[in-house]
Amino acid sequence: MSPFLVISLLFGLTFGQTASLCAPSEYTIHVEKRECAYCLAINTTICAGFCMTRDSNGKKLLLKSALSQNVCTYKEMLYQTALIPGCPRHTIPYYSYPVAVSCKCGKCNTDYSDCVHEKVRTNYCTKPQKPCNM
Repeated sequence: MSPFLVISLLFGLTFGQTASLCAPSEYTIHVEKRECAYCLAINTTICAGFCMTRDSNGKKLLLKSALSQNVCTYKEMLYQTALIPGCPRHTIPYYSYPVAVSCKCGKCNTDYSDCVHEKVRTNYCTKPQKPCNM
């Protein structure tokens, strides 16, 4: 193997995580409650993007530490609360949602992230829509 190839491989393994494209990305959440008259479109940020992973096909030959399946997840987040319009008095009209401040490539934390790839779900309103730009 040529020295250039070895150096390139080592450089890629060492700095691959820092060059990943995991960053806060704009996202719109549609929120509605059965009791309320309107659907609320909330603009927020989520963590999205590419994270370097290592193929586990050779897991019998490699150390466990050499195998990583990292995801783009929250490094820092805060919660904001929006008021859903058109709710009757007996209904709590508030909805709290996460806002990604910064992101990282790492293990998925099920305390605050959905780590399972689900079927495609639609994100839409069934009621008249009210935008909420916070």
